[in-house]
Amino acid sequence: MSSVTVFFAWTLMAAACAGSAYALLAAWAVYRFATTPPVAGAAVSPAVTVLKPLHGDEPLLYENLRSFCVQAYPAVQIVFGVSRPDDPAVAVVRRLIDELPQADLVLVVDGRIHGTNLKVSNLINMMAMARHDLLVVADSDMLVAPDYLVQVTAPFADERVGLVTCLYIGRPIAGVWARLGSLFINHGFLPAVLVGKMVGAREGCFGATMALPRAILAQLGGFAAIKDRLADDYALGEAVRRLNRKVVIAPCLVDTVVSEPDFGTLFQRELRWLRTMRLIAPVDMVASALTYPLPVALLGLLLSGLRTEGWAVLGLAFACRLVMVRVIDRVLGLAMAPFWLVPARDLLSFGLLIGGFCGKTVAWRGRRFRVRANGDLILDRDPVT
Repeated sequence: MSSVTVFFAWTLMAAACAGSAYALLAAWAVYRFATTPPVAGAAVSPAVTVLKPLHGDEPLLYENLRSFCVQAYPAVQIVFGVSRPDDPAVAVVRRLIDELPQADLVLVVDGRIHGTNLKVSNLINMMAMARHDLLVVADSDMLVAPDYLVQVTAPFADERVGLVTCLYIGRPIAGVWARLGSLFINHGFLPAVLVGKMVGAREGCFGATMALPRAILAQLGGFAAIKDRLADDYALGEAVRRLNRKVVIAPCLVDTVVSEPDFGTLFQRELRWLRTMRLIAPVDMVASALTYPLPVALLGLLLSGLRTEGWAVLGLAFACRLVMVRVIDRVLGLAMAPFWLVPARDLLSFGLLIGGFCGKTVAWRGRRFRVRANGDLILDRDPVT
């Protein structure tokens, strides 16, 4: 065995040990966040307009949208937006309007396109009906608790806060692909953000919730300023920071429905996330390899020629990763992930991480885009197959 091979083997095993330590830190970060008591309601609750851009009839769409319509909050307007009158989501919204006549619900049907990001185009069209000065944008696949708006609006008591966002938990519908997709969120994305928060990294901005005052949005140039951005949530958060305002994570978790029916859907969705991350935080993306100690330890074991030390590191990585998964599942009230799914998820994530650095196209809502270095989307000529 050459000295170069030995060097890389020991380097990978050392990285796997570091990743094992990260797994334990991640478990603590999620435990600490999830067990923090919710905030009490503010003395004054500002009126809120919730913007819900919709596209198609997603699994549990009625339940998700209804959870926003029955908030324990004094003044809420909800604006739903679609681009076509025959969109299946229209029937769901009309059902809610009929069932909840006391709620302030508005449906906007407007097909005007303002940029390559169709979700942002939808938001631009919806703004004409927004009546209140505090805006909350939330993705359609989110399910929230009755005190969601209380938790989201509370941080605005600090005048330095310009935007409030939320972290989320993946709730799979059925099937192995949905389970794998939820593991990516619950045991990859969520702990990584909370570890970053713990060590003082800047808090991100996520499409699960983006709450901000209308006056701040106007200073940014409105939603039109991000109409061509792939990572519209990240772009909005960065724009708010440029105004010397804080972006903070609300002290609550929301649920997102994970319903990937097959490997192809799961692969395309996560590849889009990772190629987005490559654009906005390439160094963080490289460093994220350490968060998957199992495949790193496996590579080290193979390069070491199956040495005893390599097996020991692999066992350590698996044990620490499993402890992290079990702690997170328990504290979040999730169904325990089967043992075999943990290494399967890590190997898939590691492969997708490599794929995130290869190629410049993403598939989104049946269309394929090329992504410029600044994050702008350009419609690709080739259709999505």
